[in-house]
Amino acid sequence: MEIRLREINQQLTLLESEMHGVPQAFTGILDQLHPSQRISATNLLKYLILRKTDIQDLQEALHLMGLSSLASCESHTHFQIQSTLERLGRKFPEKDPSTPEFGADCIKQRSKVLFGNTHGEWPSSIMVTMDSSALQQKNAIRDLLRNGMGVARINCAHDDKQVWEKMIREIREESVKEGIECKIHMDLAGPKLRVVLLQKGRKSGKVKIRKGDRIWLAESPEMFTKSELVVSPGEPGVIQALKPGERVFIDDGLILARVMEVREEGVRLKIERDSSKKSKIKAEKGINFPDSDLSISSLTDYDIACLPFVMSHADTVGFSFVRKASDLKKLREELGKFSTDIPPVILKIETKEAVDNLPQLLLEGMKCPYFGVMIARGDLAVEIGFERLVEIQEEISWLCEAAHTPVIWATQVLETLHKSGIASRAEITDAGRASMADCIMINKGDHTLQVLKTLRDIIQRSRGLKMKNRLVFRVLGIAEQFFQNQKHP
Repeated sequence: MEIRLREINQQLTLLESEMHGVPQAFTGILDQLHPSQRISATNLLKYLILRKTDIQDLQEALHLMGLSSLASCESHTHFQIQSTLERLGRKFPEKDPSTPEFGADCIKQRSKVLFGNTHGEWPSSIMVTMDSSALQQKNAIRDLLRNGMGVARINCAHDDKQVWEKMIREIREESVKEGIECKIHMDLAGPKLRVVLLQKGRKSGKVKIRKGDRIWLAESPEMFTKSELVVSPGEPGVIQALKPGERVFIDDGLILARVMEVREEGVRLKIERDSSKKSKIKAEKGINFPDSDLSISSLTDYDIACLPFVMSHADTVGFSFVRKASDLKKLREELGKFSTDIPPVILKIETKEAVDNLPQLLLEGMKCPYFGVMIARGDLAVEIGFERLVEIQEEISWLCEAAHTPVIWATQVLETLHKSGIASRAEITDAGRASMADCIMINKGDHTLQVLKTLRDIIQRSRGLKMKNRLVFRVLGIAEQFFQNQKHP
């Protein structure tokens, strides 16, 4: 036992020493941040040090010795290691300021700024996606407010400024009448990578396909006959970036194609899998290019045109398809052209590149006092692979908690219930995990009030089970990549 304790002490001391040097080693990064974010950023960097290290054996040894296994230390990483070393006789004249209480208070206060006060019976904030149908149903907005809506989401990819303004006016008025606070969140549309049928199926908006078919991806129909299946991704600059062997997903990943050859007139694809119900490619369905290095901007001309309205009405701004820190910098520069008082930005993590660059995105976000992260699991699942979604959504949550950054859990929360009126068993379990987020987003549907009531019950029951399982920390690839980037910028 004495030998084991000595080994534990040595490993913890090495980690503590490396973390102690973070403020000096990362002065250049920390000095650029908002003063209120400095402790949080330092804790994030220390958590990244922990997660670039394989400590699974150390955790097991700590557990067997009745010491903290360092699980659930995201918000107070250095403090937890110091506390564990104190149990082994080490003394610290001054402990790390990022304590469990500090981290929890930061997230709570920042969540309040972003999402407002939670309803009395709700541990998490609830964001509800709005559209013009809410204006046509009597008391629809009032009922949503009474049943838990604390944030109204408006997607700038749909409707127009006149509809948005009318929705916002009615939400504000009902909020005042009911005495229930409701924030307005506006999602920028981002680049619209969606199916445009250029030849076959152009008039009907759909075309039959089957596994093994060859189709074209092109920007113009000029080089093709009317009988050929030619798909445009809807944005210029995409096709030129594709390379043989890269995957192309259509319709939320239901259809998988692969690049066979690149020609002057376009890119030839082969359908490798078709899981769609009717074996058809339909216009306006999404397209994803998870293997390709696309040069398209995350901030489109349409987004920029929407910014004056957004600045005048939104409490928070959703940044769709953000990929790297420079994207966020560009958005803030554009927002700053209208006012120095810009609303907090919510980073929608929905691409593989955004996941890989998450530490840099969080640090860029910390240049302002308030920002948040949305785990947009729809496109994200297609981009990284459905089988990886569970681990990636957890990794995003861990890093955000280490940065004391509020998180929105989004996409298909109780989706079957929302559309059909009855939930599947799997999505009840998923909703239980959603309860750990600071805010939960639900989409549009016919049974929104039932979703809210069910979600409230699940959240109230699930919150007390959060600490049930002990986490084991294998090396986190995101953390490894971050430090490699620091060495080779």
